[in-house]
Amino acid sequence: MPTLGVNIDHIATVRQARKTTEPDPVWAAAMAELGGADQITIHLRQDRRHIQDRDLRILRETVNVRLNLECACIEEMLMIACQSKPYQVCLVPEKREEVTTEGGLDVVTNLAKVKSATQQLKDSGIVVSLFVDPDAEQIDAALACGADAVELHTGTYANDFFAGNTIDSLAAIDTAARRAHDVGLHVDAGHGLTYKNVLPIVAIETIKELNIGHSIISRALFVGLQQAVREMKELCKVETKS
Repeated sequence: MPTLGVNIDHIATVRQARKTTEPDPVWAAAMAELGGADQITIHLRQDRRHIQDRDLRILRETVNVRLNLECACIEEMLMIACQSKPYQVCLVPEKREEVTTEGGLDVVTNLAKVKSATQQLKDSGIVVSLFVDPDAEQIDAALACGADAVELHTGTYANDFFAGNTIDSLAAIDTAARRAHDVGLHVDAGHGLTYKNVLPIVAIETIKELNIGHSIISRALFVGLQQAVREMKELCKVETKS
């Protein structure tokens, strides 16, 4: 049964649309915790399109569960992470023109850079995860970098679910999760997961945590954030066969 990380970026997206003070991601984190979130996830992007530095500072002081900071593998963000010391940093690829993260970090091509960043974060006492595609080479590279965990990119699976054929993409995630688990990495998964498509991912026993944002925040518009998190948390508890 995987634990649930709730990404609250889109609360900040609404706030930044008017450059005002509400809704406040700090309040959102508290409501998510009340709904059963095991982790709060935020992505501090270089362009600060949603989460702001102030959010990170306050969340670091107020979140009672694990705080997972997603950020690009660049010196500015590494310095901020080492200063704020969240429980975990997940290194992700980042393009200014993208709407949201489009794929996994290419650890194979950028091995030296990612390895250096990983060590810098670990020297500050931070757990390090790498957001990667469900690919054996990327997992092996993550291990070579000294990462503690990988978060498997489930975007292709989510798109395939919408199209009605998930056989190949689900098998790829299952295989990658087993490989990562077998070499000693903690295995998370996320991107594009919803109330409708999450159960086959929950069924993969080697995946220990899910990070979900957009679907939960969308549901929260109608039922409230605490209830939306509670409903997703219940799906994470559903016993299924992998």
